[in-house]
Amino acid sequence: MTPRSIIERALAENRSKLLEHEALALVEHYRVPVPGYRLVHSSREAAEAAQEIGFPVVLKIVSPDIVHKSDVGGVVVGLETPEEVEKAYDEILENVKKHKPDANIVGVLVQGMAPPGGVEVVVGGLRDPVFGPAVMFGLGGIFIEVFRDVSFRVSPFTRRDAVEMIREVRAYRILRGIRGQPPRDIEALVDIIMAVQRLMEENPEVKELDLNPVLSYPKGAIAVDARVILEAPQG
Repeated sequence: MTPRSIIERALAENRSKLLEHEALALVEHYRVPVPGYRLVHSSREAAEAAQEIGFPVVLKIVSPDIVHKSDVGGVVVGLETPEEVEKAYDEILENVKKHKPDANIVGVLVQGMAPPGGVEVVVGGLRDPVFGPAVMFGLGGIFIEVFRDVSFRVSPFTRRDAVEMIREVRAYRILRGIRGQPPRDIEALVDIIMAVQRLMEENPEVKELDLNPVLSYPKGAIAVDARVILEAPQG
């Protein structure tokens, strides 16, 4: 799937939000690192996908009619064997049919689980009607939810600007390494910020993009979840 085909298909189906596998494919095209994933349509296919991706995995229902997957029993995490995956697949479908029988089920997403030890950060994109595309960076969890500890840049900006974005947040010292923790890979975060800028510049239909969380490691970073909101350009 190309970025254009992903976006055009969603708009043709009158969807303003990409499905999870579509959002992952879109950001992956711009070289944002994501866990291995595959959309499947049977328990056997799910087990095969999990073996290819590598355990542990998480299974998530994929449906344009379900926003909060956990509320309908549509997510199972920490699956370690093919047998657990097959059982979880069947349980997810049963749960969804019970709680949301009219939902259009596209499939089930099998996704690798990111390694432990990552520091949660958030990278987002938004489109301002006056200033155009902008990119946001912040540390995840309580830092963004309670303290709104974030920084912004309006496109276009440089890698040096992206580094400054990271340094501007008050929680930056966590990324530098505190209390014996190793420093995090700032260049990997800069790569993701620049990728989001390019994605927003090249796809005017993308109104909002949210990579939350991005897990930052001493070497590398990985975007665990991607959310993309679309809006057809006017005129």
